[in-house]
Amino acid sequence: MPAGTIGQFKLIKMTNEAQIRMLIENWAAAIRNKDIDGILAHHSADLVMFDVPLPFQSVGIDAYRKTWDLFFKYTKPGVFDITELNIIADEQVAFCYATMKCSDKSSSDEFVELPFRLTIGLKKTGEQWVIVHEHHSIPGN
Repeated sequence: MPAGTIGQFKLIKMTNEAQIRMLIENWAAAIRNKDIDGILAHHSADLVMFDVPLPFQSVGIDAYRKTWDLFFKYTKPGVFDITELNIIADEQVAFCYATMKCSDKSSSDEFVELPFRLTIGLKKTGEQWVIVHEHHSIPGN
């Protein structure tokens, strides 16, 4: 890995996989904190998302943003956890697949653990990774 120095600190360039892992972990933390700006921060303006509740497909950042209102209405605050994250990346394109969990109350008055699957597609623009596709699904659906 290329490295440089500033004063006594050695700088190490992060691998694409490490950059993407940090992006996804920060995105999940923003969701746990209901930080909509953090949720949207690394998404493309023309993002396409497939989701479990309607709308089945959301196109564009404005439509994507609206889906979070529904999510926060039915899920327990602070619960949006990555249980396993796999990343495949080259220098320009990457995808991730993960198992996740949140806590949902859409079918009852009590929160129940909800495991789900996540697939994310990214492209690199300049030095920044940008999410261009998300797909959320529930096992058995």
